[in-house]
Amino acid sequence: MRLRVVFFLLVTATLLSSCVRYGGRGRHEAAYNAHPYRAVLVNGRAVPPGNAPLPVQRAIAAANRIQGLPYKWGGGHARLNDSGYDCSGATSYVLRNAGLLEDQMPSRGFLRYGRRGHGQWITVCARNGHVFLVIAGLRFDTYGRYRQDGPRWRPYSRSMRGYVLRHPPGL
Repeated sequence: MRLRVVFFLLVTATLLSSCVRYGGRGRHEAAYNAHPYRAVLVNGRAVPPGNAPLPVQRAIAAANRIQGLPYKWGGGHARLNDSGYDCSGATSYVLRNAGLLEDQMPSRGFLRYGRRGHGQWITVCARNGHVFLVIAGLRFDTYGRYRQDGPRWRPYSRSMRGYVLRHPPGL
């Protein structure tokens, strides 16, 4: 009995210390870091902050609609509503539904999208061959930790080395 109690306490302490050690970086990192310009993840879906502009709210709603679909090479280019999306198809879908893009474009096209640098609300991170979005502090990307697995909200950051950062004007 005593061994079970010690084991339970050891496991509990390890789990609690891992949250502290990594700054709360887990599935629900954003939920613990309330910030006026940051969305939160609730059961894998993003919830925009109350002060988010309408295009940002629309972008988050669009991303929520396709999040979880499979990676599909060329997905989202021939059809607006597709059964899966690649990186540029997912980015195009989100920006079109937010009213920030007129038509889909390949990842290379986003190298000149909007204005240079980080946006306050939306940042497009593009390089030749890949593109992803950071919307209200959350990354929306088709590339997970080890492979492409379709458009998803990613609670962990990723290196932006080699990427060109662009943003929609005013956002």
